[in-house]
Amino acid sequence: MQHNLAFNYPFPIAIERADGAHLWDVDGNQYIDFLQAGGPTVLGSNYAPVREKVVELLQTCGPVTGLFHEYELKLAQLVNRLMPNVEMLRMLGSGTEGVMAAIRAARAFTGKKRVIKVGGAYHGWSDQMVYSLHIPGTRRMEATGIPRGASGATQEFYPNNLDALRRRLRRNRLRGGTAAVIVEPVGPESGTRPVPFNFNAQVRALCDEFGALLIFDEVVTGFRLGLGGAQGYFGVKPDLTVFGKCITGGYPMAGGVGGRREVMQHFAAGIGGAGERAYVGGTLTANPISCAAGYYALLEMERTNAPVIAGRAGDRLTSGLNEIITRRRLPFVAYNQGSIVHLETSGVMLLDFKHPLRLLRELKPRKHMIEEMGAAYMARGLVTLAGSRMYTSMADTDSIIDEALDRFDDVLGDVVGA
Repeated sequence: MQHNLAFNYPFPIAIERADGAHLWDVDGNQYIDFLQAGGPTVLGSNYAPVREKVVELLQTCGPVTGLFHEYELKLAQLVNRLMPNVEMLRMLGSGTEGVMAAIRAARAFTGKKRVIKVGGAYHGWSDQMVYSLHIPGTRRMEATGIPRGASGATQEFYPNNLDALRRRLRRNRLRGGTAAVIVEPVGPESGTRPVPFNFNAQVRALCDEFGALLIFDEVVTGFRLGLGGAQGYFGVKPDLTVFGKCITGGYPMAGGVGGRREVMQHFAAGIGGAGERAYVGGTLTANPISCAAGYYALLEMERTNAPVIAGRAGDRLTSGLNEIITRRRLPFVAYNQGSIVHLETSGVMLLDFKHPLRLLRELKPRKHMIEEMGAAYMARGLVTLAGSRMYTSMADTDSIIDEALDRFDDVLGDVVGA
């Protein structure tokens, strides 16, 4: 399996066709798709108007030239119009690369090295960010194959603990300072641990007080939470924004970083910066296909009001799940941030290292339970992300959501004690 979402307990499903709100596997089984490729396809899978534009481009330009293409500029201008805080944009290959570049730019701009994240948050799989993944306080637990020094300047604070962030920033000031604080603006793991509405504004204030840059990881929320992203929703201006997934509407090479002009200008251009600028690159970054797909996908999302429609589908799904949970008296929780829907049945990501014995005792059983729940959903034709998260799209009509809820009711009705 090449993608870490492709393995589904107890075996992977091989997909042959995708369209709108549905997937079909190689055996002809149809599924309601709440994975939506991990979040990028707010319009629904394989959206025809975007696909037609990509096919048209392939007839004339091909997939890549290695040189500048008009759609690179068009996409950057469109992103700037939708998110004015993104004064300059650098396209990259993935969200992971976007995070790497943002941290590198922050260090180059500030002259400082330490980066603080929220424990449990996921910011890609670069060496420096495989640190307290998924579960706060676990530090290098998942850093197999990564030298210890790679994450030596990475730090964490526990979710929603602003006092802990302040203490960390204060200590760092005595040791050379903090380059950046990086957050998922709806909370770690796409809001698995939600934040209060004013959380990001308070983090912004702390960054200003201690001279650190604020990086928003909008890999999931960018254009899904709304066309203005989480920064538009919360009304907070980050110094740098990391993009992924949605910026190309589900097409490959989906990533980038944008933000304040004076910070973005610290990236090298051409074949290098002779040491005075931060080095980033990639032969396939900003390729014509990706940029054209992103440009037309965002235009279609704006024309159709797709994020709002997808968000209403998320509201309907969440409301229905809560009705099932209440009626069946289950100890589960369902909630959403627009089209990002959470269904917590095992709470595996809500463990932390403050209770190490409990973590040691419960991590594997809870993880296995969530795998089993995901398998049960899949058996009823429901594709989720790891059995606990769902992304709705514009293609999710009321009838599709209601059909999905009937299937969830069947699965949850089989839970012991339901």
